[in-house]
Amino acid sequence: MFLSVFDVFKIGIGPSSSHTMGPMSAALRFLDLILSNEWPRPAGADVTALKVSLHGSLAYTGIGHGTDRAVIIGLTGEAPHTVDPDRMETLVSDVQRSGKICPPGHPVYDFQPGTDLVMDKKTPLPGHANGMRFSAFDKQGRLLLTTVYYSIGGGFVVTDTELEGMQNAKKAAPTGVKVPYPFSSARQMLAMAQSSGLTIAQMKRANEEVTMSREELDAGLDRLWDAMSGCIDRGLRVEGILPGGLKVKRRAKAIHDKLQDEWRSNRLNPLLANDWLSVYAMAVNEENAAGGRVVTAPTNGAAGVMPATIRYYMHFHPDADQDGVRDYLLTAAAIGGIIKHNASISGAEVGCQGEVGSAAAMAAAGLAAVMGGSPEQIENAAEIALEHHLGMTCDPVAGLVQVPCIERNALGAVKAVTAASLAIKGDGSHFVPLDACIETMRQTGNDMSEKYKETSLGGLAVNVVEC
Repeated sequence: MFLSVFDVFKIGIGPSSSHTMGPMSAALRFLDLILSNEWPRPAGADVTALKVSLHGSLAYTGIGHGTDRAVIIGLTGEAPHTVDPDRMETLVSDVQRSGKICPPGHPVYDFQPGTDLVMDKKTPLPGHANGMRFSAFDKQGRLLLTTVYYSIGGGFVVTDTELEGMQNAKKAAPTGVKVPYPFSSARQMLAMAQSSGLTIAQMKRANEEVTMSREELDAGLDRLWDAMSGCIDRGLRVEGILPGGLKVKRRAKAIHDKLQDEWRSNRLNPLLANDWLSVYAMAVNEENAAGGRVVTAPTNGAAGVMPATIRYYMHFHPDADQDGVRDYLLTAAAIGGIIKHNASISGAEVGCQGEVGSAAAMAAAGLAAVMGGSPEQIENAAEIALEHHLGMTCDPVAGLVQVPCIERNALGAVKAVTAASLAIKGDGSHFVPLDACIETMRQTGNDMSEKYKETSLGGLAVNVVEC
């Protein structure tokens, strides 16, 4: 099993990897399919109109997560990693006003968002809670092409056929990129580390360098951290009210200013590290809630945990350097790949234990690695962090990635650092293996009511009065 660090971490836009980035990418894939020869195009038939339906969690919380806007922007030909956040509103309003879509390389298509983009809450699609159906029609209104896509978390998008193939592949012999350390479980990872004498980061690096040079890998890792760090910095500068109607106030800048005053005055603050961790994470998730540029880590809803712990490492560890950041990211990606392969990182599939829980496990592992932890201590750190998120629901108020998501990332970062510290102070031996914890998360997610899996039908979403 090989999942690249650049699949685990993607640069994109907020507020949601599964509900914003995924649908935008699905729209782009459908546009490419229209132009391809991969479907039985009737002779003389031309696509003149498009329709999209959103199902399951995408239908229930799509408006709050910006899914409708993401689909429109994707159909204009924009990608999550390159679209200018400052242009998005103009792109959407132009389509709403004209009822036309004109992506580069395509003819003009009819697309009236009010009628051609449907939130279908009555018809869940069978493959995943985040389902979408894209359809193309000719000028007589005949259906020419329809494709179902699933947004399976972290910005990953697959067709219904691809999803079935992925599920079958888990039961079959490994395929795909041949790498020197093809671990698909924590147990295998530890065994390979022991037999090779390499760290988890070194094994992950060796796997990545099968498909790219060391220089390309390092440059890519540096771009990820630059994007994460830039997101923190933007979040610490900006004030105001977050969009969406809840009137949630940005708090990161005010908290940061107070911490800066304390820092300069040398006043004793026994909670200093926790305060800095929290404000870094909140800065990222306020940016995410505002639709800014973020890195899925492993999702947008959990995007603040890892940047916060890396900035904490850079801030409080005197030996911190860029090589350490690279090792952190490689180690975290190794853990994230195992979690995604054996369970899920999708809030719509397993609740927030799969988002913030996975992020905390990955962050704890990365931090333990750069603090000099052994592979066993790193695995222990990941297990501690994930174990204490088990059962966490995904219940965003009004379907917005704001309450409780922003503060939840702050607490996830605090848990990650605590887990890393506990693990480093041990010898790596512990009672619950990480693999058992991941399987428990999968089973818990399967048993969890749909009300608590990113539908905003239960939990805080129904017990907090929206103002």
